Amino acid sequence: MAFPLLSKSLTGLLVESSSIIHQRTFSVSAVAAAIQKMTRVRVVDNSSLGNTPYHRPPRVIHVYTKNGVGKVGDKVLLAIKGQKKKALIVGHKMPGERMSPRFDSNNVVLIEDNGNPTGTRIKVPIPTHLRKVDGDYAKVLAIASSFV
Repeated sequence: MAFPLLSKSLTGLLVESSSIIHQRTFSVSAVAAAIQKMTRVRVVDNSSLGNTPYHRPPRVIHVYTKNGVGKVGDKVLLAIKGQKKKALIVGHKMPGERMSPRFDSNNVVLIEDNGNPTGTRIKVPIPTHLRKVDGDYAKVLAIASSFV
């Protein structure tokens, strides 16, 4: 008599635990989609370093912000072809503020240590709200061919 009661209680316990497991959902925070360390990026200017093929894609090794998450207008340090180069984020996949464009890839423009761009043209449209972002990006905006 005690054995069937024990099996019923174990069955009830298993059903309850499985319903608890199925009720939990997995959520991804917004940080997971932003540009952070080890994020692969695409160089969108016509600099020689960014356009010659290499077996490894450029990766972010440091983001120059307090929280380590990069948005449009932030500077990052890239590992590209065995070298370290600074770059400026000009587009990212993560949805941002209202009325700001969302890109298909994480786009960066290579810059020198003094802030001058390495290339002479930017091949993709860059967001217009980069004009309002704090920082001296006049030279990057000057070589851009189109804006979104």
